[in-house]
Amino acid sequence: MSGEPTLEAILLAQIEHHATEVFYNLDPVRYPSAFVAKLPGCVKTALCWRAAPSGNADFTAYAAVLGNFPSILDMWRDKGCRAESFFPAHDPVMDEYGHGERPIDAVFVGGYSRHHRARARTLEQVARLAGGRNIVLCLDASRLTRLAESAIGRLLPLRQHRRPEAVAKIAQPPVFGRDLYDLLGSAKIVLNGAIDMSGSDRGNMRCFEAMGCGALLVSDAGRYPGGMDSETIVTYAGGSDCLAQIETSLNNWTEIKAKAERGRAAVRDLYSKQQQWALFRSLVSRL
Repeated sequence: MSGEPTLEAILLAQIEHHATEVFYNLDPVRYPSAFVAKLPGCVKTALCWRAAPSGNADFTAYAAVLGNFPSILDMWRDKGCRAESFFPAHDPVMDEYGHGERPIDAVFVGGYSRHHRARARTLEQVARLAGGRNIVLCLDASRLTRLAESAIGRLLPLRQHRRPEAVAKIAQPPVFGRDLYDLLGSAKIVLNGAIDMSGSDRGNMRCFEAMGCGALLVSDAGRYPGGMDSETIVTYAGGSDCLAQIETSLNNWTEIKAKAERGRAAVRDLYSKQQQWALFRSLVSRL
């Protein structure tokens, strides 16, 4: 392409060169309806995934907004979008992990920011178990949190954005990809906590990853998708209940390990790549 084309122009050229018929977008906030209007004629169907509120973003030009949180799908319908239920899939690579010893008692991997107030309160209590348990927190701290904890930030009125001492003391950087799978496969328990904006809906990606790597998912109570129930996961009602559930699970690990194995089988059977692809093709054919 001549000159200095924009990233959007490059993407549109790639789509046209590929003769793409189905455009499935995981970042519709960056590429909303205005972008869909520019898609080349080869594109017969445009879909997007969005499982979170997005302010005034306009996705009405997409044939459907996909997601796995019923309340958020209803929100998109109220905004004039067609919304369809769709789910993450079990990554077959996860089958390679979690078949040996699990030296980590409990691990949490995820974001830590002002959008995670309930999660932050629970993590603070769990971090205090580190004196007697092997607790690992891999936190993707927000820019504001990193600033607040810096030497300069400690001179500024940012105290409310700093992580509690118990959390900051054991916090490690976030991990991704196979490093994440290796970590989850080394843990007995994977702790999960929904972000505040999800309401009562549950089933974020960490649930699928934790169960897929054979760890016991300990997550906050709410409305979970099929296969995530009392036979396969443990739920808690609040921070103190979370601690109780962790201790009970670790003290009865032989029995609880069987629950984790049932969870692994459920995710593998109910959310396979083959089933996800079949559902996706069915959705496209109906749009």
